[in-house]
Amino acid sequence: MMVEEPTIAYQTKIAETPIFDKWNPNIPFHGTQEEWWEHFQLIERGNFTPLDEANREFEIWKREYLLKQLS
Repeated sequence: MMVEEPTIAYQTKIAETPIFDKWNPNIPFHGTQEEWWEHFQLIERGNFTPLDEANREFEIWKREYLLKQLS
């Protein structure tokens, strides 16, 4: 099979992959409002780190990383 369009090649390949591997940020996702809400709610159920704590952890990591680079 000869495919000239990259999009068609990708869609052909993606059709053969398992369902959990089908999402790609480079291809638009078309879904119903219910599917979008389900997607957002799944994200919201994940771990949550307050911004202050995340910034503190980043600063600690950055300090350690820079020290390793200097030694």
